[in-house]
Amino acid sequence: MFYHFLYPLKDVFSAFNIFRYITFRAGMSAVTSFLVCVIFGPYIIKKLASLKVCENIRKEECLALYKMQPHKQGTPTMGGLLIVFAISISVLLWADLANSYILISLLSALWLAALGFRDDYIKLAKCRSKGLSGKTKLFWQIVLGGIIGIILFFDGTFSTVLDVPFFKKVVIDLGFFYIFFIILVIVATSNAVNITDGLDGLAIGTVTMVTICYFILSYIVGHAVFSKYLLISHIPQAAELTVFCAAILGAALGFLWFNCHPANIFMGDTGSLALGGMIGTIAILTKKELLLIFVGGVFVIEVLSVIIQVIWFKATGKRIFKMSPLHHHFQMLGWKESKIIIRFWIVSIIFLIFALITLKLR
Repeated sequence: MFYHFLYPLKDVFSAFNIFRYITFRAGMSAVTSFLVCVIFGPYIIKKLASLKVCENIRKEECLALYKMQPHKQGTPTMGGLLIVFAISISVLLWADLANSYILISLLSALWLAALGFRDDYIKLAKCRSKGLSGKTKLFWQIVLGGIIGIILFFDGTFSTVLDVPFFKKVVIDLGFFYIFFIILVIVATSNAVNITDGLDGLAIGTVTMVTICYFILSYIVGHAVFSKYLLISHIPQAAELTVFCAAILGAALGFLWFNCHPANIFMGDTGSLALGGMIGTIAILTKKELLLIFVGGVFVIEVLSVIIQVIWFKATGKRIFKMSPLHHHFQMLGWKESKIIIRFWIVSIIFLIFALITLKLR
């Protein structure tokens, strides 16, 4: 909004020329979303508590988990509303809304936030512990991925070629099947963040690390000189995603202010599905989809721990991990929650660094 209304006034007052720079708008985007979270956070927490929108850990579902974290009972949830609100406000104020990549990213955020909200609402208001069925959530995630895939496939400027880490000249053109690849990325990332969201600050802290990486990648991919130097695809429209990533980063830090251990609020599926979807969408738009495996290494490990546990249990009747996802396994081993969280953050930072190094390891 500011870009459209204030930048044209540069001829009247030269100071408005600053709105031309993505770095300035990205910085202000991060500050704005952070402040929105910090300012409105206490009100949202009180409002959710008064409406009894609170965590309900049922003993009958998992007695061991209930014994490990009884203090979480009654903590306000659905904090994803605050995250998505902060991101939306910041993006609307500071991004170039004529940029189709921004609109696609907003679509992903709002679509999955609505899906997560519906899931949380059914769990809490209708006292159905499992919320929406897995098939229902999967269906709407696939629909979103299909819409984004079709939009990009028929966009004459968007490439269906995959950028393969570690290789300069390897070309994998998926053609029409790129639509199905997009669906896979959206479904995988949104569910991966959802699975990781189990300890105070774990998911939002890891999202912060991943967002920092894609903040850097968006700027590099959108910059003609940097992309040429690194021999990666130059996508001019992707530069504006730097502003979007900054909004996510600011909102993530603002939410972490209240979500750090011991948490005053949880994001719920409203936040985890939306954040995962946004990360996946940005990875697609920057043509760094496969790099997401390294950037989001913690998410990948968490998902694999669940998959391995299920397959092994069905095959042998025994469990490899004491509990899955992996963070609960460490809880069962006696690790303090704060230690698990910080160590997972450290691993996420290492993955971030390695992902950026791959830009030269080619």
